[in-house]
Amino acid sequence: MKILIIGGTGELGQWFTRFFSRLGHEVAVRGRSGRVDIAQRLGAMYAHDQDRAIRESDIVVISVPIDVTEATIEEIAPKMVRGSLLMDMTSIKKSPLDAMERFAPDGVEVIGTHPMFGPSIPDIRGQTVMITPSSRCGRWLPVITDLFEDEGANVEIVDAKTHDRVMAVVQGLTHFAYISIGSTFRSLDFEVSESRKFMSPVYEIMLDFVGRILGQNPHLYAMIQTNNPAVAEVREAFITECMRLSELVSSNSVEDFYDLMKNAASHFGDTESALKRSDKLINAKIAEIEEMIRSIGSEKAVLHLRSGVTHVGIITKVTPRTIIMEEARKSVELKIENIRLLSDSELYDWKLANLRRSRRDISVILPDRADPSVVCDVITGMGGDGVVGADVIDRYEPKHSATFRIEILGDHNPDEVESRVEAILSGIGCVRRG
Repeated sequence: MKILIIGGTGELGQWFTRFFSRLGHEVAVRGRSGRVDIAQRLGAMYAHDQDRAIRESDIVVISVPIDVTEATIEEIAPKMVRGSLLMDMTSIKKSPLDAMERFAPDGVEVIGTHPMFGPSIPDIRGQTVMITPSSRCGRWLPVITDLFEDEGANVEIVDAKTHDRVMAVVQGLTHFAYISIGSTFRSLDFEVSESRKFMSPVYEIMLDFVGRILGQNPHLYAMIQTNNPAVAEVREAFITECMRLSELVSSNSVEDFYDLMKNAASHFGDTESALKRSDKLINAKIAEIEEMIRSIGSEKAVLHLRSGVTHVGIITKVTPRTIIMEEARKSVELKIENIRLLSDSELYDWKLANLRRSRRDISVILPDRADPSVVCDVITGMGGDGVVGADVIDRYEPKHSATFRIEILGDHNPDEVESRVEAILSGIGCVRRG
């Protein structure tokens, strides 16, 4: 399919450009910034002639800030051709869906979508995509639903009004609460980084979520608060409950506090499952630190979450807040809160992508009826011993012999790897030639 993403040079637009391109679709992007270089980096076309790109596209995606979505739809929709699909990706749904239905010509189908994840998510698998159908999407709805579900996404189909009412809590309330906590830290002149010395696992997780929200685009979060009419009622209810709770504490009304908390728990429902799920999250953080402690003296890789740099070295010390690694003959200290311990397979993949490789050729006389390709598989199976791969580069008859080219990972001694390969070949009956 030909897909045009209006706002394709923005962060979410770039994410979906990569997503659709990976699925084999022909993607063009257009953005207010005019950043042709972004399109080139993504391997997509830049729609210099926007009107032509609209006419030639099967799907036009609107991925622009909420406050300009309706104006963008009004500009784009009338230019679309019969049989195509107009689809938005904003976090509110009723007003964009109404605008798409109002401005799109007859024969143009309309679907609202809301990806419930941000551009930092590496893969759509396991993520939720909300879809709000219009009165005219009979042909395209199953196509779009299958497209996301086939890639492992959880698709939820809901009407626009219900979506906005639920998002007023899911996004509006949670963002408002987290931003309020962050603003309270500021008003108290509270040293957040210093408080980590005293933190419990629950506090640490809460702190990270506050920081996660505060680190996002303020304009986007302001638009979520101000453009969904349902948020106002939710926000007022939250402030009322905060004042009520504060008054109970100030008046030392322990029994009323008890009743308020018990009633909230009763309305919440299955708090036991919530406890188990949060325990799982807490235990995962504890398990990572325990794995780091077990890895002292071993080679490991950690990804620095802020810089994106992968550090590879020997872990020499682990404290509650930091680890120390010997990396390239120098000592590096990293805060645990800023890193993720990579698995052994991720470390191996990093080495494949970043380390130089050497080659050795080994010629042997093979046992009768031995298949050289099977011997290659045996050698390649030594991956943990530094062998990246093996190929047959020559065959000799009538002595039934062959030359194998061995590729060796750069952090292994080629002579030692060659000796181990020879031992394996000897063990299966091969005799070294020359």
